[in-house]
Amino acid sequence: MKYIVALIAFFCSISANAQQKDEEVIQKIYSETLTHSKTYDWLRYLSKHIGARLSGSPEAAAAVEFTRQLMDTLALDRVYLQEVMVPHWVRGEKEYAAIINAKSIGTKQVNVCALGNAVGTGPAGLTAGIVEIKNFEELAKLGKKAISGKIVFFNRALSSTHFDTFEAYSGAVNQRSSGASEAAKYGAVGVVVRSMTTSLDDVPHTGALRYAADLPKLPAVAISTNDADLLSSLIKGQTDLQFHFRTHCQILPDVRSYNVVGEIKGSQHPEEIIVVGGHLDSWDLGEGAHDDGAGCVQAIEVLRVMKSLGIKPKRTIRAVMFMNEENGLRGGTKYAELAAKEGNKHIVAIESDRGGFTPREFSADTTPEKLAKMAAWIPLLKPYGISDIGAGEGGADIGPLKPLGTALMEFVPDPQRYFDVHHTAEDTFEKVNKRELELGAGAMTALVYLLAEYGL
Repeated sequence: MKYIVALIAFFCSISANAQQKDEEVIQKIYSETLTHSKTYDWLRYLSKHIGARLSGSPEAAAAVEFTRQLMDTLALDRVYLQEVMVPHWVRGEKEYAAIINAKSIGTKQVNVCALGNAVGTGPAGLTAGIVEIKNFEELAKLGKKAISGKIVFFNRALSSTHFDTFEAYSGAVNQRSSGASEAAKYGAVGVVVRSMTTSLDDVPHTGALRYAADLPKLPAVAISTNDADLLSSLIKGQTDLQFHFRTHCQILPDVRSYNVVGEIKGSQHPEEIIVVGGHLDSWDLGEGAHDDGAGCVQAIEVLRVMKSLGIKPKRTIRAVMFMNEENGLRGGTKYAELAAKEGNKHIVAIESDRGGFTPREFSADTTPEKLAKMAAWIPLLKPYGISDIGAGEGGADIGPLKPLGTALMEFVPDPQRYFDVHHTAEDTFEKVNKRELELGAGAMTALVYLLAEYGL
């Protein structure tokens, strides 16, 4: 009995010593990040000097070279590129749209932008009657008789009842991604979609649509929420209202691009890989600061802090700048394809693609056993504002790693302001708070340290 008591005491002392060590390392991680971080400067360069980084563009190519050279300066064990062919969609000239001959206000120009991957209208534009619907079931109920030859106006707002605005986004985004093909089934000639935001403003939000291969490709635009409300009110009072829009976008041949990867080799289990990353591409309207320049520089900061503090992680850590998340997911798919081909063992992948706002928690798509192990680390992270590591989802770019048995995780900052700027001209460097950006980098580095130290 005395032996058992002594053994329990021995292991408790080891556990207590390990906890004290982890607390000290995490405190050093945050101190380093909040006093010497380069994330804000890196993001300024990415946003202001390079700017919007749509897949296939010269700016996307410049961002690849910038992040490659940046990670080269950190004395990592390896920095390399992964070639990937990406789609090349271009917006062309500025879009124009107007409500035509409304009885109460006449003709009024409204704020729109073409949806990503959409075909253009041609130089003459498109003018037709307009039908407002809220969902695909309503569209099917109206049928060809009401829809044929018309522009379909999808006007389902993001629900204000969800605390997590990403849940509201998920409940509305199918009208943007699939609305054009759904409307094409019933003979529509074009699509207007309410912008995916909780805000009421004059800023249209772009985003990708996906055309069904066996249906006509309809021109499609997003309309600002204020103008969507105006259009809806006018439709209710005038059944023969018309709408006009003109877009010049087109799809060009695929372009060669790259994922950018930086790596610190594990000291004890180098075969076990931890990925942390964001997507390097952005939409073309703003500067891609929150979406997803913030996630990219936070991932690179994880490696910088490890090197600066002399932390030798037991497992291999990779920072990956994925290309083409916005309108194709080619980079994430290629990364997983190469990982499978090379037989890499990715134990966990963490994505930051929810903006550079105040850290709140991490979500994880993994087994209950692994989730329970990570939940035991919450007391180490709670002093820095991380309240939970709970069941949820990983990000889009790391999703293709799931069939390889990889635990998927997502950094979850405060969600309330993200959809004010998401996919818009408002997504600029000035909208990112330096302190919040650095706290997010600290949270990601602390979690990666624990994962590298203890594995899953």
